[in-house]
Amino acid sequence: MALKLYGAPMSTCTCRVLTCFHEKSLDFEFVPVDLFAGEHKQPPFLAKNPFGQIPALEDGDLTLFESRAITSYVAEKFKGTGYDLIRHENLKEAALVKVWTEVESQRYNPAIVPIVFQFLVAPLQGNSPDQSIIDANLEKLGKVLDIYEDRLSSTKYLAGDFYSLADLHHLPYTYYLMKTPAASVVNERPHVKAWWEDISSRPAFKKLTEGMNYVKK
Repeated sequence: MALKLYGAPMSTCTCRVLTCFHEKSLDFEFVPVDLFAGEHKQPPFLAKNPFGQIPALEDGDLTLFESRAITSYVAEKFKGTGYDLIRHENLKEAALVKVWTEVESQRYNPAIVPIVFQFLVAPLQGNSPDQSIIDANLEKLGKVLDIYEDRLSSTKYLAGDFYSLADLHHLPYTYYLMKTPAASVVNERPHVKAWWEDISSRPAFKKLTEGMNYVKK
């Protein structure tokens, strides 16, 4: 039975999982969820994720939500297929993947999300971007990226000289950030910029960018 993913192409969390699927060259069924119609808050979807957020994965009798949990499950289950995103044959490298995956979740994501929301989502809701929120979170993001800059001066990717889930998880929100005036926070750091250009050019991610249309009205 094929994997079945419920989500929306423009969703960062959905895109995170779809990128993982493509890196693993998996067959799957994609089931669109109409966010504007509120399908994610209706009982059929809430039975898959009681928090009413996309994406949700069905794999036989198993249902999962939370995009990072899904990518970890997929990378582990299909570790012999496609690109090895978790370095399962090297304990030390696998541990570093886990460390930098946590960094993305706990340090990078909380800073970048409010910036992208203010620049791209707030205007779609009829609101003007709140510059004070943008500035406060740009300061936080800059401090995180200073650490990335230092890290990436000695390794090609975050966990080492290999692409992994730690890098993949950064793709969707950074893609949107780079469509805003805040792109300078990446571009002014040469090692971070080179890393971003590398990971965002991977075929698995480029398959998805056409559907990531927050910036379109």
